[in-house]
Amino acid sequence: QVQLVESGGGLVQAGGSLRLSCAASGLTFSRYAMGWFRQAPGKEREFVACIKWNGGQTYYLDSVQGRFTISRDNAKNTVYLQMNSLKPEDTAVYYCGSGLGVESIRIVTNIVSWGQGTQVTVSS
Repeated sequence: QVQLVESGGGLVQAGGSLRLSCAASGLTFSRYAMGWFRQAPGKEREFVACIKWNGGQTYYLDSVQGRFTISRDNAKNTVYLQMNSLKPEDTAVYYCGSGLGVESIRIVTNIVSWGQGTQVTVSS
């Protein structure tokens, strides 16, 4: 059974930083592209960042480019999202997801497995 467990969310002031982690089990982690998504109240879940199985390719939502960095450690079955210069509009529940390709994983409906989410709140 695939499990993705996010951690690292919390409350931070605008301009601050957080590092999210997603620990995976029950799958051959190194075969999957991994992504981070977020969902704010009343809004649809949206793509934030994704990374190829070997870390060799990444994509970002335009509004987080240059502020967020996705990385992975295949030896630890973990994907990370370093979030710097946080803004109130980054407030959302953040989810990690696994998929078969770094191109297709940017589409929410192509995600194979989801984590339970972690809340990120940025105060102004």
